[in-house]
Amino acid sequence: MCALPMPPSSTPAKPNRTWDWLPRLTPYLFMAPALLVLALTIFYPALNAFYLSFTQFEFDITQPPDWVGIDNFRQLATDPVFWKTLRNTLFYLIGVVPVLVTVPLGLAILVNRALPAIGWFRAAFYTPVVISMVVAGIAWRWLYAETGLLNQLLRWLRLSESGIPWLTSPQLALFSVMAVTIWKGLGYYMVIYLAGLQSIPADLYEAAAIDGSIGWKKHWDITVPLMRPYLLLVAVISAISATKVFEEVFVMTQGGPRNSSKTIVYYVYELAFQDLQLSYACTVGLVLFLLILGLSVLRLLLNPESPGLLG
Repeated sequence: MCALPMPPSSTPAKPNRTWDWLPRLTPYLFMAPALLVLALTIFYPALNAFYLSFTQFEFDITQPPDWVGIDNFRQLATDPVFWKTLRNTLFYLIGVVPVLVTVPLGLAILVNRALPAIGWFRAAFYTPVVISMVVAGIAWRWLYAETGLLNQLLRWLRLSESGIPWLTSPQLALFSVMAVTIWKGLGYYMVIYLAGLQSIPADLYEAAAIDGSIGWKKHWDITVPLMRPYLLLVAVISAISATKVFEEVFVMTQGGPRNSSKTIVYYVYELAFQDLQLSYACTVGLVLFLLILGLSVLRLLLNPESPGLLG
C-alpha cells in the first residue's frame, strides 16, 4: 500500500490587528468638527469667564488680569442691585412657570380633536412662537403705552380715565413683562403637550368612560397621570427660560423703573457692555450658571427618564 499524501496544514493565519482600533475611532472623528466648534464657542468662553470672575480685568491687551481672589464675590454679597435682580428673577420664575405648565396643557387638550379646521386653530396658538421677541416686545410696548390700545379700551369701558402705567410703575412693570413671556410661550409648550397626548391610546379613554369617567374628569384620571413626564419637562424648561429672560426686559423697560424689572441676565449685560465691569459681570453670570445648573439637576432627579426628544 502506498502512503496517502498528508493534507496541507489548516491552521489559520493570525489576523493583522494593527488597524482594529480604527472602526471604534470613526464615530469620534465624525463628532470632532462639532466638538471643536463647541470648544471654541462655549467651553473655552465658559472656562475663561470662570477665571475672570476671580480677577480684576482691565481693557488693556498688554496687561494680564489682576488676580483678586474672592473680592468680586464679597462685592456681590453687599450689592443691593444684585439682590434686587435676584429677587426679580425668582419672582419671574414663580409667576411664569405655573401658568406655562397648566394653561398649555388645557390648550393642547382643546386642539387635540378631529374637528374641521383644527389645524388653523393650532397654527393660531403657535403663531406667537415664531414671532421674533424683539418684534413682540415692540408691539406690546405700543399696547402698554399711555395712549395704547389697552388704555384706550379701559377708557372706552370707563374703567380708568387716566389709564394704567403698565411699564412705568414699579409695581406693574415686571408683571407686564411676564405677560409677554407667557403669551410667547403658550404655543411652544402646547405643542410639547400635544405630542404627549397623541401618544396616549384611545382605548384608555374608552375604558375610563365605561367606569363613569367622562368630560374633564377623564383628563384628571387618565391624561394628567400619563402626562407627568411632560409636565415635569415643561416645568424645568420654562423655569430655565424664565431665569434667562432678557429680550423682553431690554426692549420694553430697560430694567426700570428703579430696577423693578431688571433680571440677572440684564444685569450681566449692563455690567459687561455698559459699565465695562467685565470681571464682576462674570461673577454675576457664575451665580446664574449655578442657578440653571440646579434646575437641570432637579429635572434629572425628578424624572430621569423624561422624553429625550424634548429634553
